[in-house]
Amino acid sequence: MTKRLTVIAALSMTLFLGAAQVQAASTGPVKNIVLVHGAFVDGSGWKSVADILRKHGYIVSIVQPPETSLDDDVAATNHVLDQQDGPAVLVGHSYGGAIITEAGNNPHVERLVYVAALQPDAGESAGQLLASKPAISNDIASTKDGFLFISPARFHDDFAADVPRSETDIMAVSQVFPSVKAISAVIASPAWRSKPSYAIVATDDHAINPDLEREMFRRSHSTTTEIKASHAVYISQPRAVAKVIEAAADGQ
Repeated sequence: MTKRLTVIAALSMTLFLGAAQVQAASTGPVKNIVLVHGAFVDGSGWKSVADILRKHGYIVSIVQPPETSLDDDVAATNHVLDQQDGPAVLVGHSYGGAIITEAGNNPHVERLVYVAALQPDAGESAGQLLASKPAISNDIASTKDGFLFISPARFHDDFAADVPRSETDIMAVSQVFPSVKAISAVIASPAWRSKPSYAIVATDDHAINPDLEREMFRRSHSTTTEIKASHAVYISQPRAVAKVIEAAADGQ
């Protein structure tokens, strides 16, 4: 009987120590960074940010959400999150903010970063937020089958005015068209209500009203940084964006 109690006690201590180690890992610095692009662009725009983070020792993954529906985009993000070896910081730009708000409930996600991004609450959609405080520009058109795009002639000024035209010209003609279905889907369970969030306001943003960004980030009590940049702040100011992501990874 005494031997049996000794074994049980040893097993209990092992489980306790294992749980303590997991808890310690989840509250300390995070080395896995998962980046999610927003509407009209693809994951290649994260290259400069990813290069900086990798140079500083982070393990970076980039999600390619199809933007066919919010459910599809969350599923694509979970596919990448489920491959992470340990906790991760989940980063979203623009409509990608709506994606990470739902996908952030994945148990691998430790903290969230919103980069000039939408940050819906439960029952809100990306489209609803955009309509609540319109941006400076309104050059978005719809295809006959329910997808959205920015007029290529207006892409530079509307989306990335501080990025060289040599880069935005190819972005304008290689857009990822988000579906109206994706933009109008409502959030069920916002992860920022239970996990720490960080945010960047792009003060010269013409695609999302900077005042809307400030309003959302105040509501969520996100640790917020303002950067003088266009909506494409992650392309034009990669070092500043990487600095915020690293602060989130360190839990600062």
